[in-house]
Amino acid sequence: MLRHQLAVLHRQTPHPRLEPADRALVAAISRVLPRARWSCFIVTPQTLLRWHRRMVARAWTYPHRGPGRPPLAEDVQQLIVRLARENPRWGYQRIKGELLRLNVQVSATAIRTTLRRHGLDPAPRRAITTWRSFLRDQAAGIVACDFFTVESIWLRRLYVLFFIELDTRRVHVAGVTANPDGAWVTQQARNLLLVLGERGRRVRFLLRDRDTKFCRSFDDVFRSEGAEVLLTPVQAPNANAYAERWVRTVHAECLDWLLIVERGHLDRVLRAYVEHYNQHRPHRALALEPPDPAAGLRILAEDRRERVHRRDLLGGLLHEYQPAA
Repeated sequence: MLRHQLAVLHRQTPHPRLEPADRALVAAISRVLPRARWSCFIVTPQTLLRWHRRMVARAWTYPHRGPGRPPLAEDVQQLIVRLARENPRWGYQRIKGELLRLNVQVSATAIRTTLRRHGLDPAPRRAITTWRSFLRDQAAGIVACDFFTVESIWLRRLYVLFFIELDTRRVHVAGVTANPDGAWVTQQARNLLLVLGERGRRVRFLLRDRDTKFCRSFDDVFRSEGAEVLLTPVQAPNANAYAERWVRTVHAECLDWLLIVERGHLDRVLRAYVEHYNQHRPHRALALEPPDPAAGLRILAEDRRERVHRRDLLGGLLHEYQPAA
C-alpha cells in the first residue's frame, strides 16, 4: 500500500523540491544507513555524496573578504549622505574637509562613490586660473582689496570693502556704506593695518583695481608702512582673481539666499559669514584647513562618530559640525 501511494504521488510530482534542511537531513542519514539500503532514497547515490561534500565544506569554510578595498562603515556613509543632503551646495572635496575636522579619514574618491550610490551627484571641479599659480609662490605679505555691491530690498545700493590675505586666505570685511568717499576708505585702510599689526602681519604689496573710490590718501596709508601698491590692468578681473573669487563665494553661499533690509543687517550677516569662512570653512588651497583654525578643536573618537552636533548660522543657511562633548 505504501509503495502504491508513493507511485501515485510520483505521478503527480515527478521532481519533488527539497529544501536545504531536507538535503542536509538526507545526507546525514545516508552516512548511517548501509550502502545497500540507499535504494530507499528518492535521489541517486551521486546526489547524496555531493550533498554531503557540500555540507562538510560549509562546516569547515571560514568567512573571508574578497579582493578590493573594504567598504566604508555604515555610520560613515550615513554621515557623508547627511552632510551632502543638508548642504546641497557642497561638493565631495568640501565634504572631505568637513570630515577631516571631525577626524574621519575618508578619501575623496570614496566620498564621490558614496554620493553617487545614494543618487547624489558631486559638484564638478572648477578650473584653476594661471594667476593663482603665479601668486601662490609670492603670496606672503600680499593683500588684495576690492569693492562689491549688494542691493537691499528697498533697492538701495550698499558698498562693501574687503581685504584678503593671499597666503592664508583670511578675509577682513572693512565696512559697509552707501557712500564710499575718500575719507571713509582711508579710515578703513588705517583700521586694517592696526588689525594686522596686532597679529604681527606686515603688508608688502597691496593689490587693487583702478576704481576711483581708492583715492591717493588710501594708497598713502599703505605706502607709509613700506608697502607697494600694485594696480591691475584695465578690465582685467583675473588679475585680482583671489578677491573676485571670494566675491563669488560670499554671494553663492550667503548673500544670494538672503534679503538684505538695510546697512546694519548686511554688516551683521557679513560678520557672521566671515567668521565662519575664516575659522571653519575648509579651503582646498590650504590642504582643506580653514585660514584661521579654531584653537582646541575636539577630536572625534572612533566609537563616537554618530555623535556629531550641528551648529546653525544665519537662521540655518550655514552649518558647522562639531564632535559632541
